[in-house]
Amino acid sequence: MNGALVELPYPINDVRLTTKAATEAVNRLFRSGYKYSKAEILLMDLRQPGEFTDDLFAHSQPVIADKVMGVLDEINSRWGQGVLRLASVTAAPGWAMRSELMSQSYMTKINQLWTVIAK
Repeated sequence: MNGALVELPYPINDVRLTTKAATEAVNRLFRSGYKYSKAEILLMDLRQPGEFTDDLFAHSQPVIADKVMGVLDEINSRWGQGVLRLASVTAAPGWAMRSELMSQSYMTKINQLWTVIAK
């Protein structure tokens, strides 16, 4: 198994910077000729703005990033999720989670979970 750890230089909430960091990590890991079936991204040390103390001498997220993300969130909440997205995110990916057999209450009704019996 292969993986990459990306440590960002400062706390961010800018999807553009997060996507850039993830894309760079994938580009470092990708090897031509191998078949890939899945990827996993773990976000660690998540905090709300104001839950951490900024370092006076460290770099921080530019103020303009907060404004850009605010506009992006506002447009998507008004016109629908995914109306405005990064160019690197395709509108109709060739893959998607298969959920046609998923119960509508899969998170709340344990009796609707599938049972798997190993023989």
